[in-house]
Amino acid sequence: MSRFTILFKIMLAITLLVGCSESQNTDTDNVSEAKKEKLIVFHAGSLSVPLKKMKEEFEAKNPNVKILLESAGSVKCARKITDLKKECDIMASADYTIINEMLIPDHTDWNIRFASNEMTIVYHDASKYSAEINAQNWHEILMKDDVIFGRSDPNADPCGYRAILTSQLAEQYYKADGFASKMIEKNKEYVRPKETDLLALLESNSIDYIFLYRSVAQQHELKFVILPDSVNLKSPELREFYKTASVDITGKKPGTTITKIGQPMVYGITVLKNAPNKHIAMKFADYILSKDGGSKIMETNGQPSIVPAVSGSFDAIPQELKKYAKK
Repeated sequence: MSRFTILFKIMLAITLLVGCSESQNTDTDNVSEAKKEKLIVFHAGSLSVPLKKMKEEFEAKNPNVKILLESAGSVKCARKITDLKKECDIMASADYTIINEMLIPDHTDWNIRFASNEMTIVYHDASKYSAEINAQNWHEILMKDDVIFGRSDPNADPCGYRAILTSQLAEQYYKADGFASKMIEKNKEYVRPKETDLLALLESNSIDYIFLYRSVAQQHELKFVILPDSVNLKSPELREFYKTASVDITGKKPGTTITKIGQPMVYGITVLKNAPNKHIAMKFADYILSKDGGSKIMETNGQPSIVPAVSGSFDAIPQELKKYAKK
């Protein structure tokens, strides 16, 4: 047998061994990925940026866990659970009352309030009258014939009904008769399922302004008008004034409605009764609420923590999470 033939056979054997090794490694990796514990989180669109960061940090510390984030308007998230019977471990809502009204007591027993926010009017340099708009004239500029603004669907997203509540409060604050009803009727073709769906319209110059949470504006480095506290649904001290605004949205069942009354913005979180992976869900909820974990990320992204906050379901909160709430 020639030296060339011997070398050829040796090289062929090495190639086959390496190929088998790589194949085995790939199979092992696939099995490892398949064996990861899946955690399903339904959440408000305005939580997308901080939850993505939390997911990355939590998975890095828990390599056996795969977190599946599913973003939608908070009302729509609740309906996926109540109407569509979709599997879900954790629900994080931009309005804690959605959990109280739509998920308790059938789908969960408790609710922890964990963050706040405020309404703003978001725009960019190309927006009409962007050099003129301010906290005192924004309601007049939005009503101009050549201005287009967007908002989210009040029946799907808290930001949508908060836009309507804000307009009602603005009508009183600025003594602008008829502003709220005019706002609802104007630019209806630019209503979207959730507030983050409007960002592409703004970036493409299809619209000039958006009713949007301050946190989302900051996360996307957008310009925004800071509204007076009497209008922005931010201040607990103005709770009684906020209550003068209200709007009806579709309820749990077809043909029913829920009346949303103005109140300071508060986010809520819960773990579902039939969570497919309750043990990991409790562990991730603990991380989301912890001072050095999720709360720190929320603060960085413009959503101040309010933990621990009063909870009307305190007694039902699991013992390991009670430290994040109070009676």
